[in-house]
Amino acid sequence: MSTPADVIPGDHAALLFFDMLNGHIKTDDGEIRERYLPVIPNAVKILDAARAAGLLIAYAAANHRADNGTTATTLRDTDNRLRPVASGTFAEPLVRGGTWQSQIIDELAPRPADYMIPKYRWSAFHQTYLDLALRTRGIRTIILCGGSTDVGVASTAYAARDLDYNLVIPADACVSPQKDNHDQFMNRIFPRMARVRTADQIAAMLAG
Repeated sequence: MSTPADVIPGDHAALLFFDMLNGHIKTDDGEIRERYLPVIPNAVKILDAARAAGLLIAYAAANHRADNGTTATTLRDTDNRLRPVASGTFAEPLVRGGTWQSQIIDELAPRPADYMIPKYRWSAFHQTYLDLALRTRGIRTIILCGGSTDVGVASTAYAARDLDYNLVIPADACVSPQKDNHDQFMNRIFPRMARVRTADQIAAMLAG
């Protein structure tokens, strides 16, 4: 039997997918495709349950300009794969807007009523209309899925916490190139700001 803390009310909750894009998932890199292999069906399971419960569905998607007009050069030691970079090196975006790579994967295809959130930084909240859309609908709880766990998902989770949203994060519907980073966030960081659950548990919470 579910307790009130284990129920997600559909009229006050949203499902947010982060960068579940062709360019990040449907690549020629076998390691990446294998990494997402269990994540996609878990994400679909949550999506189906969320639609059945009447949740707002949103997709945060990288939308960088082809001329790099929205991409900054910042000081850092490595790229996103922890490979050393020279000081001041320009970081080419992995996905550019208006391309096949920037489209949501077919398994999670958006519907006309869903919310598309073009973004230009790690956080889905940074200078987007996401917070406005959620507050207009009276949303207080966000189910957050996608990748990478330690980059965009984490940045969005921190922003959501600072905006006082409740968070539910499915450990098996998020992914990172570094599994130790993923595990660290799911075991030691996200529990401080969210309910960390499995896709099956979240589907049951939505049904409850």
